[in-house]
Amino acid sequence: MKYVLLYTSAEDVMAKAMAHYAAHRKRIDEFHAWGDLLLVGAFGDPQTQGSMGVFRTRDSAEEFVADDPFIRNGVIARYEIREWDEILTP
Repeated sequence: MKYVLLYTSAEDVMAKAMAHYAAHRKRIDEFHAWGDLLLVGAFGDPQTQGSMGVFRTRDSAEEFVADDPFIRNGVIARYEIREWDEILTP
């Protein structure tokens, strides 16, 4: 089981994201280095489609959002964590 974190962007995501991207990216890199964050990225149009990350555990997904600069600074309007039953693994 993996856990997908879905982000819905705030209305002015591009304007806000640039101011907080470096801190958000640092968090991404830390969680990836620890092996907790497996995949992350925005969909085609981040403003209307949002973004997602795939985490090894629910706890790691919850820990990530608990102090994500994008959440704290209103870049993200809301988020959801879903269980994902991955059927193919490398």
